[in-house]
Amino acid sequence: MKKHISFIFFLLPLVLTAQVPAGFKKLKDTIAFKQKMQDQSKLINSMESNFIQEKYLSVMSEKIITRGHFYFKKVNMLRWEYTDPYNYVIAINKDKMFIKDNNKITKYDINSNKMFKSINEMMMNTVQGNLLNNKDYKPAYFENEKQYLVELTPVQKAAKDFLKNIYLYIDKSDYSVVKVKLTEPGDDYTTIDFTDRKSNQLIADEKFTVK
Repeated sequence: MKKHISFIFFLLPLVLTAQVPAGFKKLKDTIAFKQKMQDQSKLINSMESNFIQEKYLSVMSEKIITRGHFYFKKVNMLRWEYTDPYNYVIAINKDKMFIKDNNKITKYDINSNKMFKSINEMMMNTVQGNLLNNKDYKPAYFENEKQYLVELTPVQKAAKDFLKNIYLYIDKSDYSVVKVKLTEPGDDYTTIDFTDRKSNQLIADEKFTVK
């Protein structure tokens, strides 16, 4: 289980310091931005995209790069399908989590495990932009010509133990999350870039289980 939990942490979001990130400026009207994010998230019933994930570890000379496909469907359905350089699937279907590592399939009851439940809520809220109203994180807002950037700093000790900062890069054209970055306390980090995004496409429920 420790292997699966560590792997899932790679799927959580981004990092930096409290200063204004390079290429961005502070966002003045944060209330209007948060309202627009909420309005747009209500319009999204499903989402799918390709993704590229990069994991930086200070003990390694090169980043670990993986690729795959991402699916989301309301309510509470999520699938991360890694296809390169290995096959690995994490699927969430309401209160169940399925993990397929090669030919081995493991099933978990999310509600019976507080850590899995917390991870699931964070993943779902990130996709839908609902992390902005989460009292467990202190937000800071920035923007440039094409993107908004939201820095989320955890305030609860439990989260601080494995998470330093979260940054969400949000496309100004449709208010979708296009990049997520997670920085750990030791400054190792993971980034996930979403490409070829499609919203409100038909996705079968079977996609959110594994066989």
